[in-house]
Amino acid sequence: MKKLSHSRREALAASACLVGSAALAKTVMAQSGPVINDPSVVREVEAAFQAYYQALTANDVAALNRFFYEGPFTVRYGNAEILYGHQEIASYRSAVATPPTAPIQERTVITTFGKDFATASTLNRRQAGKIGRTMQTWVRFPQGWRIVAAHVSTIDEPAKAK
Repeated sequence: MKKLSHSRREALAASACLVGSAALAKTVMAQSGPVINDPSVVREVEAAFQAYYQALTANDVAALNRFFYEGPFTVRYGNAEILYGHQEIASYRSAVATPPTAPIQERTVITTFGKDFATASTLNRRQAGKIGRTMQTWVRFPQGWRIVAAHVSTIDEPAKAK
């Protein structure tokens, strides 16, 4: 094998760095993706999320059903239920009684990705010593923002660190 001169080796190394830098730049650009937390989109999802919680507090079943995307792929996992499809979710919701007290929300985080996709996460308290956790995935459809996946769970309040 022919031995490369020092300057040719440096030129090849520099070329490899340039090609690698271009590939890295392309990867970074591809990963930058959608705008995260566009303020106008965040406001839209916050409004939809708060309207959902108002309907939940009032046990407005018709409104709650409208918040979930009407399709077989919508999923809701709850404290004691596993629901697949809008029909199962609506059926469950119609059998739930209005809780005696409204949940007190804490640490709500809305994160939007682009103009049509968002997540909403919140903690809530309804009963002493328990923390409810809600996570929802929202998608914008022609008819508005809809929940396509939700997970609700309740845990004992963690002990405070000393």
